[in-house]
Amino acid sequence: MSVEKLVNWTLVQLNVQCEEQYQWSTVSGDASFRHYYRLTIHEQSYVVVMSPPDKEKNHEFVTIAKALRAAGVLVPEIIAVDFDQGFIIQQDFGDQLLLPLLNSDNIEHYYSQAMDLMLAIAQSGVGNLPTYDSGLLGGEFALFAQWFVGEAMDYQLDVGEQELLSELEQCLTDSALQQPQVVVHRDFHARNIMYYHDRLAAIDFQDAVIGPVSYDLVSLLKDCYIRWPRQQVITWVEDYRIRYESISGETYNPEQWLRWFDLMGLQRHMKVLGIFSRLHLRDGKAAYLNDLPRVIDYIEEVVVLYPELAAFSQWFRDKMRPLFIAQPWWRS
Repeated sequence: MSVEKLVNWTLVQLNVQCEEQYQWSTVSGDASFRHYYRLTIHEQSYVVVMSPPDKEKNHEFVTIAKALRAAGVLVPEIIAVDFDQGFIIQQDFGDQLLLPLLNSDNIEHYYSQAMDLMLAIAQSGVGNLPTYDSGLLGGEFALFAQWFVGEAMDYQLDVGEQELLSELEQCLTDSALQQPQVVVHRDFHARNIMYYHDRLAAIDFQDAVIGPVSYDLVSLLKDCYIRWPRQQVITWVEDYRIRYESISGETYNPEQWLRWFDLMGLQRHMKVLGIFSRLHLRDGKAAYLNDLPRVIDYIEEVVVLYPELAAFSQWFRDKMRPLFIAQPWWRS
């Protein structure tokens, strides 16, 4: 894909004459195949995306963006799109991600806003979304064995270990499907939340599904890029339960709600181990390796809390952690 072609298309879409002064600059990208640029003309700026149509969910991104905006959720406005070429012009929310703003003094303020945004997404009523069913959950769970255990750790599971993971998968899937099903952003963490004009805005929502109410909560409170004390996390989990009850009209047992949250976190973090390993080994994106120890800590924190996870806890502690510590690749 040609950046020059993207520039020319953008200028035409925005009716910018060649003789006019404009600035074109690169914006840092993400874990996907998308590339982001900024066009500034007459003090007005736009984010321009080059998003390969054979690799990215451009139709989904545009459709969901329009639906979320219609529901009052702050997401970028779509200004122009060429689906065939994979070109998108969208509203510029600037460069201020939530993550670098967070500290122990302001975290309550920002997470309260983030939970409001999460609730707005959950209740947005976006239609025609895939369901986070057993097939999708199972496909994600398989990333752990394939990319983390098999590729990154170079470890071959025996029959007993395969059965152990199969039993865990069933446990986590059952827990996920028992929960209230809502609109789920699916990657709602502090690198996908922007601070814009004193408000929080969501980006990178093209993978949204109808799924477990705890999923986005896990993404936020057990963020793979920043960690908070468990007791503080539990307080926020309870806060969100109360918020959700107030808008849903339903009531939920606090212990059940926390268990849903913890098991959903285990499912997500096992998936993330696979994804971060794949980003390094297949896509050459090694920066995510720095976050693997935090993700492993999240897993070990949860598996010791529930008796039904005891066998996996012992296996992970005795087999996977020593293998991980011995690997030189994630430190390079």
